[in-house]
Amino acid sequence: MTSTASSTDTRQGPAPHDRRPSWQQRLRRFGWPAGPTSDVGGVTDRLVPPYAQPSPRLWAALGAPGTLADRLTRWSGWGGPLLVTLLAGVLRFWNLGSPKAVIFDETYYAKDAWAIVHRGFEVNWDKNANDLVLKVGSHIGIPTDAAYVVHPPVGKYVIGLGELVFGFDPYGWRFMTALLGTLSVLMLCRIGRRLFRSTFLGCLAGALMAVDGLHFVMSRTSLLDGVLMFFVLAAFGCLLIDRDRARARLAAALPADADGRIRPDAHTAEHTRLGWRPWRWATGLLLGLAIGTKWNGLYILAAFCVMAVLWDVGSRRVAGARHPYAAVLKRDTGITFLATVPVAIAVYLVSWTGWILSPTDGTGGYFRNWAATDGKGGNWTFLPDWLRSLWHYEHEVYKFHVGLSSPHTYQSNPWSWLVDGRPVSYFYESPSPGADGCPADAGEKCAREVLALGTPVLWWVACVALLYVLWRWFFRRDWRAGAIACGVAAGYLPWFLYQERTIFYFYAVVFVPFLCLAVAMLIGALVGPPGSTDARRVTGATAAGVLVLLIAWNFIYFWPLYTGTAIPIDDWRARMWLDTWV
Repeated sequence: MTSTASSTDTRQGPAPHDRRPSWQQRLRRFGWPAGPTSDVGGVTDRLVPPYAQPSPRLWAALGAPGTLADRLTRWSGWGGPLLVTLLAGVLRFWNLGSPKAVIFDETYYAKDAWAIVHRGFEVNWDKNANDLVLKVGSHIGIPTDAAYVVHPPVGKYVIGLGELVFGFDPYGWRFMTALLGTLSVLMLCRIGRRLFRSTFLGCLAGALMAVDGLHFVMSRTSLLDGVLMFFVLAAFGCLLIDRDRARARLAAALPADADGRIRPDAHTAEHTRLGWRPWRWATGLLLGLAIGTKWNGLYILAAFCVMAVLWDVGSRRVAGARHPYAAVLKRDTGITFLATVPVAIAVYLVSWTGWILSPTDGTGGYFRNWAATDGKGGNWTFLPDWLRSLWHYEHEVYKFHVGLSSPHTYQSNPWSWLVDGRPVSYFYESPSPGADGCPADAGEKCAREVLALGTPVLWWVACVALLYVLWRWFFRRDWRAGAIACGVAAGYLPWFLYQERTIFYFYAVVFVPFLCLAVAMLIGALVGPPGSTDARRVTGATAAGVLVLLIAWNFIYFWPLYTGTAIPIDDWRARMWLDTWV
């Protein structure tokens, strides 16, 4: 029985062709499907579609013994993602401490992280602290005066964990973002596999993210947005698992007819309880960590809650519910709310524990003593002082965020993000020939830059892929396309509400995984659905292969700009494809 997902590894008893060209026969040695397949779609398969089963023919063609080929095939669901993750990890951890400098907003988050894991709150550093940090590292003294910061503490705790283990230096403060960036590739491979029911498309999505320049640079820089992306992607993965578990439970509860076939049943679909759904509680936990990293996680919480409810409606409708919305309202909405919103709020509050436990005599966190000084009196004095002080702090931070309009060289409008309109330069210097990696025969100074730029070919293809995803969602009612569109919209569209605010392109890293899923879905469509002719498959696979190779080449071409590698200035100019990149 074949999967409904477009895939190149769905091989289910191909029909023989007596006069097949020899080149097509050779392709079959590598597991190429030889002809159309049948698709039997009972209610059980509609609720929980089977995974496409990879063929052992590839391993056999490579000379692997039959038993080993079978094992490799069975392990491909984890083996493929782990291989892609290994590639991503090698790329991200290679020379991670370079540039040995405090680049871009590391000047805030690296030092805030060091302070918060030692004092529980952020402090004001001397204006020359960066040079001293690079010189003495972990031996630097930590100031005592509290600092006014505008982002919650979770992301800084994450960065600080790497500093505690590896030291207060560039490698230490970039370690955790590199680790989370690598693990996010593994998660995306597995998420794509579950979403498309195809190991190939899952690994393809992960591989695309492994070679995306923006994700790569953010994985090698101690900023908060890469941490936020990790928690958002993990929450999405938990929702997917919950969806499969809930639908499997519905399928198991449906009655069989006299012939033993599972049939939809209105009573079962509308009255079956799906339990406490632990993966949905895990989603709430992860979204709480996302909000505790940056506040735009609130939009993602709202979008994912709506998506989860719609998934429940679809599940009960497929199972036979005549009134699926009423059934979901009665059976599922309560647990969805409890497992997400209150859990997320509780996690957010717990993340402030270091600030809450700091002294209230003016030597603790910023605004920690507000309730006991400026906040005396009023109608809310029955609340704990720490809660009223925290609420005041959050209110001041909100005013800062909505009013931030100071011009910045690298600010950008969200309209330009999808086409790489205005990347952000994190680091730039011009070493002389023979110094800092600049070739001695360069003739003139080199350029050494770390540029937060998405791999251009990947992002431009993603624009087309998003149109395809929207088409699949609106006209084919493809829930997978809707899930991808939701992930992109939740991370992208809210920024259009703040076009007067100073915002940056690298905020887009939050929805990069969903862009990669969209491109993988488009490539799956290029290859062709199960049952396509060999000619259609070969043509599609060739086009898809060329596209993937172009994306990989594009990442390699811009590698010097992602890693701060010194190159001749003419080579640097050749890579400035758009005037807005300079």
